[in-house]
Amino acid sequence: MALMLLNRHTTWALQQSSRIFAGGFRGISQVAAKIDMEFDYDGPLMKTEVPGPRSRELMKQLNGIQNAEAVHFFCNYEESRGNYLVDADGNRMLDLYSQISSIPIGYSHPSLIKLLQQPQNLSTFVNRPALGILPPENFAEKLKESLLSVAPKGLSQVVTMSCGSCSNENAFKTIFMWYRVSKSYMDALGGWSLLKVGYRENIHFLFAFQPPGCPEYSMLSFMGAFHGRTMGCLATTHSKAIHKLDIPSFDWPIAPFPRLQYPLEDFVRENEQEEARCLEEVEDLIVKYRKKNKVVAGIIVEPIQSEGGDNHASDDFFRKLRNIARKHGCGFLLDEVQTGGGCTGKFWAHEHWGLEDPADVLTFSKKMMTGGFFHKEEFRANAPYRIFNTWLGEPSKNLLLAEVISVIKREDLLSNVTHAGKVLLMGLLELQSRYPHLISRARGRGTFCSFDTPNDATRNKLIEIARNKGVVLGGSGDRSIRFRPTLVFRDHHAHLFLNIFSDILAAFK
Repeated sequence: MALMLLNRHTTWALQQSSRIFAGGFRGISQVAAKIDMEFDYDGPLMKTEVPGPRSRELMKQLNGIQNAEAVHFFCNYEESRGNYLVDADGNRMLDLYSQISSIPIGYSHPSLIKLLQQPQNLSTFVNRPALGILPPENFAEKLKESLLSVAPKGLSQVVTMSCGSCSNENAFKTIFMWYRVSKSYMDALGGWSLLKVGYRENIHFLFAFQPPGCPEYSMLSFMGAFHGRTMGCLATTHSKAIHKLDIPSFDWPIAPFPRLQYPLEDFVRENEQEEARCLEEVEDLIVKYRKKNKVVAGIIVEPIQSEGGDNHASDDFFRKLRNIARKHGCGFLLDEVQTGGGCTGKFWAHEHWGLEDPADVLTFSKKMMTGGFFHKEEFRANAPYRIFNTWLGEPSKNLLLAEVISVIKREDLLSNVTHAGKVLLMGLLELQSRYPHLISRARGRGTFCSFDTPNDATRNKLIEIARNKGVVLGGSGDRSIRFRPTLVFRDHHAHLFLNIFSDILAAFK
């Protein structure tokens, strides 16, 4: 089995004559690329179409149990390793989507396999505690080794969760509770607080969902945003209509997110005006909702809108948005569920902004192995059980994350992401110049890259063709293709993809 081979480290050189695109773009580098063949394969290997017969049979079985219409194909994770995903039919594909951006250092990484094999870690994986009431004795120590070792500036507190949606959901609650007892609002209420005067005596306010026990606060979000599919998160999610169909929602403000024109250097003035327009609308909405008695307690934003179409804004836009939140007394929540963990070339995408006080609360999941949120000390819950559920994350995920962080540092993977990302984006720009009818608005930071296609049908067809050529890609928004490779995605992987995709575009009809 592949996993049994992971302790052996046989390195060989992948040598392939370089291919030169018309226009001078180089394909796979002339320099031999070193590959650990027990961790990474040397390229795609396709045996059937995808999904193949085995996957189709498994889809039929699963669909009899649940709606499985979203399933692309079934996977053989035991044989998957490095940047390559193997499906149930034995097809080996270069994976540039990595489980919707959630695999940090590749499939079946030897360091993680070794961690699992260590007897002293066995209990952590076998016994899952209810962390809120019965945490393991080393829990604080392990949080310091994992999450707190990469805590964003100014955020000294952390709460673990099980997924991105529940991270955002509880971050909203944290902001609402903070706002409820914040000085500015307490003054306006004459110091009223149900928690202080006795919520049991005023329980009718709570069960009737009436102020002041249940004030009508709101979270401001942006068009194109995706923050999850739970009820509170859905009120801030505006990426696809299907997410919200048939589901009641809150009357919370929705601001426009900048729609930048590319190439950026050709539209400096236009993009500055677009960002100014959006920021002005943010302030107008805060004022409008205050007048409606639906005070904006917090603002939530992604450093790069991911599910909604890989929409970028300038660093200056986010710096000004941070100032607006501070000016109006709103909590500032950064959703780094997809952008966190190193994929932009910095561990947190907001680090590119250069702010000393970047956020009040920050949510994470995906590449971080566990969900949760960091926050300032003043946002700490003021009573037990206010931020609570049975699992509150899982200690084994913190153990894995600590090793992931160690690998990132040891192998300098953030530098690798920056370099490989430049190769990938330069290649996409070259393909854009050659196939402008198929590719536009190529953009990215680190390996967090994307481009637009003419329409949804073209996008989906390109993704399907690429998959059958041995490359896994993901869609984003209504017509974008996004790239979410692992942190061990190297230059030669980028060249390999670009060669394959160039052939696809040349033959596309």
